[in-house]
Amino acid sequence: MSRPTPGHAITMRVSAPAGFTATTELAAAAAAAGAEITALDVIESTHENVIVDITCNTAGDEHAKQVADSVDAIPGVQVRKVSDRTFLMHLGGKLSVEPKVELRTRDDLSRAYTPGVARVCLAIAANPGDARRLTIKRNTVAVVTDGTAVLGLGDIGPAAALPVMEGKAALFKRFAGVDAWPVCLDTKDTEEIIAIVKAISPVYGGINLEDISAPRCFEIERRLREELDIPVFHDDQHGTAIVVLAALINALRVVGKTIEDARVVVSGAGAAGHAIIQLLHAQGAGHIVACDRSGAIHRGQTYADSHRQWIADNTNTEGVSGSLHDVMAGADVFIGVSAPNVIGTEQVASMADGAIVLALANPDPEIHPLDAAQHATVVATGRSDFPNQINNVLAFPGLFRGLLDAGASDITTEMLVAAAKAIADCVTPAELNASYIVPSVFDPRVAPAVAEAVVATASAAS
Repeated sequence: MSRPTPGHAITMRVSAPAGFTATTELAAAAAAAGAEITALDVIESTHENVIVDITCNTAGDEHAKQVADSVDAIPGVQVRKVSDRTFLMHLGGKLSVEPKVELRTRDDLSRAYTPGVARVCLAIAANPGDARRLTIKRNTVAVVTDGTAVLGLGDIGPAAALPVMEGKAALFKRFAGVDAWPVCLDTKDTEEIIAIVKAISPVYGGINLEDISAPRCFEIERRLREELDIPVFHDDQHGTAIVVLAALINALRVVGKTIEDARVVVSGAGAAGHAIIQLLHAQGAGHIVACDRSGAIHRGQTYADSHRQWIADNTNTEGVSGSLHDVMAGADVFIGVSAPNVIGTEQVASMADGAIVLALANPDPEIHPLDAAQHATVVATGRSDFPNQINNVLAFPGLFRGLLDAGASDITTEMLVAAAKAIADCVTPAELNASYIVPSVFDPRVAPAVAEAVVATASAAS
């Protein structure tokens, strides 16, 4: 059974006979069923009974039922209700709109709305650039998806994707003060998506593309970047690449190697893999071998899609061929953005001394972190229950904060590299070790540091 997590937390409202041992027995029964108890609150008490709320983490719906049944089996005890805390958090959605100005008097209304607002409208009509100064455009991002590649769930559609997009918008606000709004599109047609995003773009200072399946995501991003005058960012590609580069910068510091000399193997040549390889290449990585399902990508092959062809033309200068397992022998770095359990301890053992393993497939990585740690010096995953979580929230809030503050119209590779270096440098030399190569997502230094780096890069380029 999987271990209990906060994502499957429940609260049980329980009626039990009054007595000194009542709560102890309830907690013992839940714990014996494998729950991780996080709170136990007495809600009501009489001479005969107590009403207790038991909050605990479970391993899933079936396990939650087992925990409730275990508590309910105690003589005299009744589980009155079981609430799923994740679903409770999502009731009614996770976002709301609040005005920034008070509307208390007729005068306030006359300035915020008619007739005074007409003067502002005419000012923007005369000078469209004023929209950044006089409307929400200066601080607002659209989080756009078609619901075709949501988390590890696949094509679940735009309505089912909405909770993720709401969460993304909440992270924008929490970590960087950016107002973001979900835009879930009920179409998979590339041209229609491009047309819709272009049509709504006057409202927004930036576009964050999210959970759009490959290869359409490449074309959508490319076209929108060419045809819009605001930054367009595909987080599944470039957000992942930024945090991976940040982690690799610090991991290489831990093992005393350089990115120029390190032999890097990347498993997965989709959206994230392609972006990671491009960013590592831009940072000077000289020995990259990418692998897809067919093995190493190399110049001896012709590839149907332009992204794999770019990888073939710009990496694997030694012309290495063979399977993923073959090319891992002697490698310094393994980066996985592919599928669960594609490598084992034997492959990690075949890597060079001081090996770095970033196994990022979610929720189940390419190799279990504990197995990788048997032979690798530094191990990172996308999971929150092990050290070194590679989490895009380290990148995208601060990146967009900087883009909006700079009034940027595009995102450059130099900005992405600057963001990665800023994240890496938030881990001080005194803090850096094999179990701490990226800062906590709650580190208050991260988003401002990333934003400052992006603004500085934008200013230097102008």
